[in-house]
Amino acid sequence: MTPDLSTPRRVHIIGIGGAGMGAIAEVLLAMGHHVSGSDLADSAAFQRVTDMGARTALGHDASNLDAPDVVVRSTAIPDTNVEVQATEAAGGTVLRRAEILSAICALRSTVAVAGTHGKTTTTSMLAVIALQAGVEPSFIIGGDVTELSTGAAWADGDHFIVEADESDGTFLELGHAIGIVTNVEPDHLEHYGGEAGLRSAFVDFVAAADTAVICLDDAGAAVLADAPNVLTYGTDPAAHHRMVDVRRSAEGSTFTLVANDGELGEVRVPMPGMHNARNAAAAATAALAMGVPFAAVQAGLAGFRGVGRRFQPRGEANDVVLIDDYAHLPTEVHAALDAARDMGRARVVGVFQPHRYSRMEALHQDFAGAFDGADLLVITGIYSSGEKPRDGITSDLLVAAANAGASPPPIVHLPDRSTLATDVAALLQPGDLCLTMGAGDLVNLPDELLPLLENR
Repeated sequence: MTPDLSTPRRVHIIGIGGAGMGAIAEVLLAMGHHVSGSDLADSAAFQRVTDMGARTALGHDASNLDAPDVVVRSTAIPDTNVEVQATEAAGGTVLRRAEILSAICALRSTVAVAGTHGKTTTTSMLAVIALQAGVEPSFIIGGDVTELSTGAAWADGDHFIVEADESDGTFLELGHAIGIVTNVEPDHLEHYGGEAGLRSAFVDFVAAADTAVICLDDAGAAVLADAPNVLTYGTDPAAHHRMVDVRRSAEGSTFTLVANDGELGEVRVPMPGMHNARNAAAAATAALAMGVPFAAVQAGLAGFRGVGRRFQPRGEANDVVLIDDYAHLPTEVHAALDAARDMGRARVVGVFQPHRYSRMEALHQDFAGAFDGADLLVITGIYSSGEKPRDGITSDLLVAAANAGASPPPIVHLPDRSTLATDVAALLQPGDLCLTMGAGDLVNLPDELLPLLENR
């Protein structure tokens, strides 16, 4: 079911405090809808939508429902939720996140950014470019863009730029005019019934677009490039938009973008790492397909200041630099460590928190070699993300995989989260860059480390 959002509606969101649902709530409020919602815990997103005018409640209760026209739940909300059951008992329908997002997409020409890695950064870069070009884009991004202090907006322009999540199949329901695929690797296999199902879904995503923008440097994405509606990018000589003369440093990356009909010019992005240079090329290629002038592409990328949790500086104390990254898959870890090497520090100390028992069971062997760019590696216990433990699935599997790399760093296994900050602080030396990586509560470790480093 796709509701008509062209006129004001009363929308209730169960799980409104999550990053994804909070962004949708922000857009609905900006569109002029009456938004209410509930969540079990307070959060920055919960406070933001409350301040914007949403009627919010902490805790789930049937009394939170005030005759809404549309009820939406996040993927984390079970069928047993009291508000879900009250809506269904009254004869109403509870929509999934994909369905409300599809309804928003129906009102604009949609640019959907998909891929196993790089979605948030690429979507953010494209939104900043579009803003620089003055095309007044609307957007929903899975993180806060630093220079915008938000990840969501609804404006008067024709384009809606959205991060297209493949984890639950949402990206297949968005009605996108332009679709970007940054890369394709195994993840969320339980949803798709295996790797073949996942790759088939990306084929469908590309086929549904008027124009698909594909990274030719990535083997998983490159197999999608034979479709007639495809524009490719990357360092591969066969790409429609080629990256040549790539130069990397602690200040970021610079490359020349060359199209089939000639050189377009130099692109500079102030973020380290080859993966971010490719993200910039993806955003540039999509922006040009939208009709954005290349000068606006250059200006938008040159001023891009990053996204929360994507190689995000978190402080410095006693000559130890702290950077946090959302990397939780093998290629992401390799890319983050590669970017860390560009920073020119004496040592790169990686701290990695494995994420979910199901992911570790399916992918732990793929981490062999992913950590080879570190000088010292700390592996923590598995962050469950609400999953129940599985027999034999512990972070010992990841230690073994890391040691199977071609040039593994020294590894320290610290499964006890309660003493992690003290233990890691004792390992750090002046001149180090400490890179925390993971999708769980390791995001808090830099804040825990700073006072320990300052006071020792």
